[in-house]
Amino acid sequence: MRTMTKAYLDIDDIKALEQATTNLRDRLLVRLLFHSGCRISEALALEISDVDINAGTIRIQHLKSRLRLSCAVCGTRLGKSHTFCPKCGAAVKDAVTKALVHRRMRLLPLDKETLEMLDEFITRGGPIK
Repeated sequence: MRTMTKAYLDIDDIKALEQATTNLRDRLLVRLLFHSGCRISEALALEISDVDINAGTIRIQHLKSRLRLSCAVCGTRLGKSHTFCPKCGAAVKDAVTKALVHRRMRLLPLDKETLEMLDEFITRGGPIK
């Protein structure tokens, strides 16, 4: 019989993880990740200006980037599997790569306890740069 491994954390796992933290910053990070569903990079990029205690929300910056490949000769957009440009027929050994960063934002509501933790964290001095 094969044992199944879990691919997710349930509520009891999150509570245990939160109780295992030794400081407010770590406990807050665990709560933010669980309650907001944001990526770790998005949570770590949060700034005090992204928090609206009165409205009970946080603003998450979407940080995922995409690559766009184009032909060095004519500039036609290419797929990852292209070996020749579909427009000019040039061999695409050296495709031009542009990193496109999508700056989408989403506004997320937070529960009262997480907001109180955030307020306390900010009152204590907030994140240290």
